[in-house]
Amino acid sequence: MSAQAPVRDVYEAVADPTRRELIRLLAVSGETPLHKLTIRFPMGRTAVSKHLTILKEADLVIDRKVGRETRFRLNAEPLREIQDWLSFYERFWKENVSRLQQLLDDDDL
Repeated sequence: MSAQAPVRDVYEAVADPTRRELIRLLAVSGETPLHKLTIRFPMGRTAVSKHLTILKEADLVIDRKVGRETRFRLNAEPLREIQDWLSFYERFWKENVSRLQQLLDDDDL
């Protein structure tokens, strides 16, 4: 992770479906050059690059130069914040559904 705080909020960064797909692709394929990512989207290289910049500003993507090529890889650590937030609501709904099930079971008696 970089020494500086991320410029963008991780929730803002993953709000866009194109960026979520970029995260998924990088998670599956590992380090990938820009041109291989670009062919997966119905948009130009500049647009994909702008999405990657937003992910980079949220510290979700790390890039490195290899010759004249830029390669990108996922830094999944910032996604932990989203996972923690979602796990609270997962427990919340499981508990509420269990209580509802208990009420329905009690009502059947």
